[in-house]
Amino acid sequence: MSLSTARSFLSEAGYGEQELDANSALMELDKGLRSGKLGEQCEAVVLFPKLFQKYPFPILINSAFLKLADIFRLGNNFLRLCVLKVTQQSEKHLEKILNVDEFVKRVFSVIHSNDPVARAITLRMLGSLATIIPERKNAHHSVHQSLDSHDNVEVEAAIFASACFSFQCGLCLDTPVDLKLKLIPMLQHMHHNASLASSSRELLQQLVNSYPSTPMVIVTLHTFTQLAASSLIDIPKQLQLLLQYLKEDPRKAVKRLAIQDLKLLAKKAPHLWNRENTQTLCECALSSPYNSLKLGMLSVLSTLSGTIAIKQYFNPGTGGASAPPRLTDLVKLVQECCYHSNLAVAAHGVTVLANIAISCPEKDMMQLEQDTVMGLESLLVLCSQDDSPRAQATLKTALTSLVQLLKSRPHLSQSAVEFLLCQLHLARDPSRVLMCHALAAIATQLPVLGEGMLGDLVDLYRVASHSSTDKQQELLVSLATVVFVASQSSLSAEVKTVIKQQLENVANGWTVYCIARQASRMGCHEFSSELYQSLRTRVASEHFYFWLNSLKEFSQAEQCLNGLEDGDYSAAMTAIAEALRSYQKGFASLTAASTPLSPLSYQCDFVKLRIDTLQGLSQLICTCNSLKTSPPPAIATTIALTSGNELQRCGRIAMQMRVSMDEFRSLAARYADLYQSSFDADSATLRNVELQQQSCLLVSHVIEALILDPHSASFQDYGTLGSVQTESEYERRMMSVFNHVLEEVEGLSRKHPPVSYLHTGCLCDAVIALLKVPLSFQRYFFQKLQSTSIKLALSPSPRTPTEPIPVQNNQQLTLKVEGVVQHGSTPGLFRKIQSVCLNVSSTLQSKTGGPEYKIPLDSNTNEIEQRVEPHNDYFSTQFLLNFSILGSHMVNVEASVVDESGIEWKTGPKTTVSVKSLEDPYAQQLRHNQQQQQQAQQARPETAPAPQRINLLTAG
Repeated sequence: MSLSTARSFLSEAGYGEQELDANSALMELDKGLRSGKLGEQCEAVVLFPKLFQKYPFPILINSAFLKLADIFRLGNNFLRLCVLKVTQQSEKHLEKILNVDEFVKRVFSVIHSNDPVARAITLRMLGSLATIIPERKNAHHSVHQSLDSHDNVEVEAAIFASACFSFQCGLCLDTPVDLKLKLIPMLQHMHHNASLASSSRELLQQLVNSYPSTPMVIVTLHTFTQLAASSLIDIPKQLQLLLQYLKEDPRKAVKRLAIQDLKLLAKKAPHLWNRENTQTLCECALSSPYNSLKLGMLSVLSTLSGTIAIKQYFNPGTGGASAPPRLTDLVKLVQECCYHSNLAVAAHGVTVLANIAISCPEKDMMQLEQDTVMGLESLLVLCSQDDSPRAQATLKTALTSLVQLLKSRPHLSQSAVEFLLCQLHLARDPSRVLMCHALAAIATQLPVLGEGMLGDLVDLYRVASHSSTDKQQELLVSLATVVFVASQSSLSAEVKTVIKQQLENVANGWTVYCIARQASRMGCHEFSSELYQSLRTRVASEHFYFWLNSLKEFSQAEQCLNGLEDGDYSAAMTAIAEALRSYQKGFASLTAASTPLSPLSYQCDFVKLRIDTLQGLSQLICTCNSLKTSPPPAIATTIALTSGNELQRCGRIAMQMRVSMDEFRSLAARYADLYQSSFDADSATLRNVELQQQSCLLVSHVIEALILDPHSASFQDYGTLGSVQTESEYERRMMSVFNHVLEEVEGLSRKHPPVSYLHTGCLCDAVIALLKVPLSFQRYFFQKLQSTSIKLALSPSPRTPTEPIPVQNNQQLTLKVEGVVQHGSTPGLFRKIQSVCLNVSSTLQSKTGGPEYKIPLDSNTNEIEQRVEPHNDYFSTQFLLNFSILGSHMVNVEASVVDESGIEWKTGPKTTVSVKSLEDPYAQQLRHNQQQQQQAQQARPETAPAPQRINLLTAG
């Protein structure tokens, strides 16, 4: 295998693929390092980050960095620079270097070179290694010494290393000003204790007073801010200092720096802004003649307006009476800026005004609401006619503020929707896409507005697209999404015809798929089935064909349940049977669509649960019908009185209902397991799984409340369902069904004793009500935005997978578990890993012959759980395991993750290793000796001569 081969398989990193040999890859790169050609050496060096990404475990990383250190020591400056870049790119792997002393020794030898460039590269290398050598005195001494060098390159490198090591360098009066400017930023790291932070702040105060030049003031003020943001206790003082410079210093550069730092502190600690700070900022913005400075100050106010600082401004507390909101300088400023010629200034103005209207409900808020709506509408009209990126960014900001305002002020929604629909006909295509997103959000919050906007949307869809540009395709998807939301999962024939006609004319395959996916999410399954059907033969891979075919079958299955009617139980049974038939076909196609890189595990589990749920509901209807086909016998009352079991009065249906209740509880537990295993899912998908779980729990509770135990059933735990804030139409409809079913069951259980046709009819009606709500296939079913996986490595590990690890029964096995957290392109999008929970357990597979000891019960089994926090996506811990029973044991190691909220997620993986417990040789020898002695003692009486018996009567 050549270096090009190593490069090819190192670039093929992906989830689920078979692991290649790490040692082979390292050997090939080592051959490149030892090559006589400089190009091959450099190529081998730059491939090391990919090697670390693919095999991120300490043994390989330690060997690789030692080889890089040799190249750094023996190579030229260009090779050293390549090694430096590799080290900086692999910063999170540095702590996995085992032989730190040897690695640093090889690197540090170059610091004594006569070449200043080599020394400079070495200093930067030492700075990059500061996390693993923070207390190395020789490195500190070399950095200090190089600060006095006459070579600028070496001084720059020494300053970089000083910042990395975070130690304070001397800023004496004789130090040149240009060197001071480079050394001052290191003071931002002096916040590890209060006295050090205080002395650094005093030093910065002296510098800013002694050197009033613009570069010095800018660097010192920014270092001031960074130090205060880290130490926290000095933020109020820093706010006053920055506002003082903003108000009094005439230099625009200093004002711009002050605004930048004020925004940083507004994000870091908005609760520390008092009314005086905000008022000073408003006064500066009102008096500033420069649009650029006014824009910066408004951006600070925009950041503060979404936090508690805005409430502190209008409600100063006990300090004095608060002025009406419309009379404050802040409202005057933003009302003036809402109609500014600069779009960015106007965007910040309407954002602040909308946040004021949301956060500060007062008696005279009506006028402020009207001012906010007028400002938003004027900005929307202006930006919707402009295709420039700045105008589109402003439009997005304005629409976001509008949606937030309408969420807290629903009475303004009708006029806002009419305005947006009117603008949709006049706006440019990029603006139409953003407006459609806003309309979809508003219609989701207030479904009652959906019917009113449907006619205009269909008319617009007829003339929406005349070309196949990207924006036109995106507009088709956005408009279709709004139509689906407004239709509330019931599309008319006219709407379907209009959308299909446009799709046939100008839409490409991806656009059709996106629209079909949105239709599945909104519950329009008949339409989505037709679109999937048309797409099946337009893909280039059989996996894609099977995927689309499975989606078509799932949509058809849900469509079978769409026409259910209350009270028609036989039709419900037929519809469920048809749906199950389609689901089984779709599940077979879904299995065929899975690949090692895309196993589709969530989709398969979700569909399996849906199939089992439908089967359970069908069986429940059959059980209810059995009351008619097999009623209780005439002697059922006598049997109940004799046995003391009231359920015997109901006949065989009672036992069937108990089985059905247990089945639905089991389904709810499986939905909970699916929820816990979906760490990377978005919140809407998780809520969907939670609703399925709640529906199963509801059915089991209804069975118990109506038939099995009506006296002890309680409805108090379900009384708050109506007050839950819903985020989607599907969730709203499911919650409505839950509440309706509970009300019916509670009223029936109080009036009639079980079991009668009223009870079984109520159960069947509840099943039909649940099935009539079209299932929503959420985003995670189609698209995985966040990807997180854990790779485990166990040591000691067997030489072959089938070979067990030998251990003596009088010793404990030290099992070391190492792991690496691997992320996709967007790590931490929905939730982040706080810690990893490792569970180690062992089970006895087979027992071998040996002595029978009386061993305490706690030493027979191993069940250990430990939590570790990953550092730079790496974690390591050890377990002591006891195998006192001779035989073969199977050790199971399972990993789960805990997010920042403390919720545990069963993400896996699960790893097993075989252990064989052997008897201690010394104890075995003693046992053999004892057995031989026992055998010798047992054999000795058999070989001795028999004693002579003396007849006392005849002796004499």
